[in-house]
This record gives sequence, C-alpha cells and structure tokens, in this order.
Amino acid sequence: MIAIIVVAVLAVLGVYISWRAGRLDRLHARVDAARFALDAALVRRSSIALELASSGLLDPATSMLLAGAAHDARSASDAREMPESDLTRALRAVFGQPGFRALLAGRDGAEELLTELESASHQVFLARKFYNDAVAVTRVARRRWLVLVLRLAGTAPMPEFFEIDDSLVPAGEPGGPTADIPHLTW
Repeated sequence: MIAIIVVAVLAVLGVYISWRAGRLDRLHARVDAARFALDAALVRRSSIALELASSGLLDPATSMLLAGAAHDARSASDAREMPESDLTRALRAVFGQPGFRALLAGRDGAEELLTELESASHQVFLARKFYNDAVAVTRVARRRWLVLVLRLAGTAPMPEFFEIDDSLVPAGEPGGPTADIPHLTW
C-alpha cells in the first residue's frame, strides 16, 4: 500500500516537473518570438526614417541628422538600446521644430510618410512592451525554487529587458515618456 502511494506521489511530482519544464520552454520561445517582432519593428522604423531623410522633404542638416541616427540604429548589432534611443531623440528633434507640419503640408508623399512613421513608432512601442512583459514573466518563472534546484532552464541565458526611449513626445510634456502610449505632436 505504501509503495503504491509513493509511486503515485512520484508520478504526480514527475508530471508537475515535466509541466514546469515545458512551461519554461514555452516562455523562452515566447521571448524569442517577441524579440523577433521587436527587431522587425525597429528595422521598419529606421527604414522609414531613412526614407524620410532621403525624400527631399527636409532641409539638408535635418536630413543628415535623421539619416545618421537611422543608419546607426540599423547597423547596431548587440547593444541596440543607445542607437535606438538616439533615433527617437533625432525624430523628436525633427518633429519638434516649430511649424514642421505646416512646412510639409501639401508636399507629395509627406502625409503618407509621416503617417507610416507614426505607425512604425507605435509598433516599436508595442513590440517593446510585449517583449519586456515576456521577459518579466520568464524571469519570474526562472527564479522559482524548483527551477533553480533542478536546473530546468538548462543553459539558456537569462533574458534581458530592452529599455529604450521610444516616446516621440519630449519628457515633461503631456503624453511624454511617462505616458503609456507615445503620441506624435507635430
């Protein structure tokens, strides 16, 4: 009778450990998928910024500033946070110019390009939020005692958060970096 109870407890424990390992594997896969989506959103935003810089809609100095920041963001490999934040600051500087919207009004392709850039910037915000949420859940799961004791995470590296300045509204203004969703104020 005791042998049956011991076998049953071991079976339940084995199922639970297997479930926990499977969940951890799914969380890591979710982090990887979220990272791919974030990378795609970042590349899209920098591509549109480069397109805007080379469109002839901006003055030469502004085009150079934006093109340089977009190029640096696209060519960054591992440490992408700083170049991506620099691109956001460059976009903020470009669109923060007085009368920027009026200057581009009526020019061919300007409205479409600005709308596309706004959409890409919003996608970066959402992708970063989803990625960081996935990282947070995975990190909590990896800190559980069972995962640590049995080394269920194996050799998978601990996922790291991706923190960038992705708000196109300057700090201190309504809707700035403390807001949940960035808004463009051109």
